[in-house]
Amino acid sequence: MQDVDFVNGLLDFITKSPTPFHAVSTMAEILNANGYTYLNEKDQWDLQGKQPAGGRYYVTRNDSSIIAFQINQPLLDKGIMMVGAHTDSPCLKVKPNPEIINNNYLQLGVEVYGGALLNPWFDRDLSLAGRISYLNVDGVIEHQLIDLEKAIAIIPSLAIHLDREANSKREINKQKHLPPVLMKFPEGDVDAKLNFKSVLLKIVNANLEQTDVNKVKAQKILDYELSFYDVQQPAVIGLHDDFISSARLDNLLSCYTGLRALLDNDGEKNTLLVCNDHEEVGSASAVGAQGPFLKSVLERLCESDEGVSRMIANSMMISADNAHGVHPNYADKHDGNHGPLLNSGPVIKINANQRYASNSEISAVFMHLCELADVPVQSFVVRSDMACGSTIGPIMASEIGVKTVDVGVPTFAMHSIRELAGRWDAYYLYRVLKQFFK
Repeated sequence: MQDVDFVNGLLDFITKSPTPFHAVSTMAEILNANGYTYLNEKDQWDLQGKQPAGGRYYVTRNDSSIIAFQINQPLLDKGIMMVGAHTDSPCLKVKPNPEIINNNYLQLGVEVYGGALLNPWFDRDLSLAGRISYLNVDGVIEHQLIDLEKAIAIIPSLAIHLDREANSKREINKQKHLPPVLMKFPEGDVDAKLNFKSVLLKIVNANLEQTDVNKVKAQKILDYELSFYDVQQPAVIGLHDDFISSARLDNLLSCYTGLRALLDNDGEKNTLLVCNDHEEVGSASAVGAQGPFLKSVLERLCESDEGVSRMIANSMMISADNAHGVHPNYADKHDGNHGPLLNSGPVIKINANQRYASNSEISAVFMHLCELADVPVQSFVVRSDMACGSTIGPIMASEIGVKTVDVGVPTFAMHSIRELAGRWDAYYLYRVLKQFFK
């Protein structure tokens, strides 16, 4: 795959994936088109690869986490080469009873998901996407993904004339200042009884009419998981097209890169990609990296506890999650000897206190993979006087005992509504992961 094709595919994937639900749905669609077979966790699995005759499969949980794998060799002796990433990004999620009518304006109450950088959310054109659960007219609970696509809301900034210290001391109160504005009621025509679920009911039934006229209509919205997102399209920018500017680069970039490396691999290794939800809030859930999803899948690939242990001992994981590139305006926020540069290659993330899972043994393997793929490589260590973040790497390593290295593409503005990465770094990471799978 050439760089231009890869980058265009990445931008298209991000556009189609405003929420973890949409990311998993898009990945499943791509996997289906490439000969992968869907497995339901409720069913008994009859995997050809155990013999091994080869097999390509994927399984999802909660529609927001996904595991795809290809079995080509005996698992106990050969192990499985794994890449891990996460599907979620910081965002604003709609509350269960969100309706706010203030001075004739309709707003929706929101809750901040993850460690979002909040200032950039102001003055952006926002749409709404996520999953809706409803009761149809036959009394059956069903679920539907929605993406309104068009801009329906905005969080306006307060004018500097009303806050003269806005550029130095403005504070954001998550309860008072973040509810987006959706509409203005005509004077004297405020609908105090407006119900958000009734709006969603119309959207669901309109979608059903467009996609399947024979589908049973919805009669009642039961619950939803919806979040706002910026409608601005991802783009390649820069004087020489050096950068990718987009929402949710952390960590859809790694999800797509891992997926493409899995699909384009022509080697004989056993390979697996796991993309978990809930990393941004600690990973402690049934679908998060600290949950049992990956472990349960690996156990089903082997027939005994000893078999799982042998397989894990012969396996390795690359945890791919974005790294902090050294910002030219804030270079003093980095250790002078460990400031990753954009478009200078993927980054090995290292921390003596195990906030990252990398150690010298596994880092050496990744460095050698970079050499084989003709890709530059960098290292990141946080300043000794600053706290270090973390990712799914240490969690996966401790949960299943697999040798793990934490890597990522250097990024600016991580956790902003719009992040920046090097367009060559994304392609570099793809080449290394493909080499790893090969």
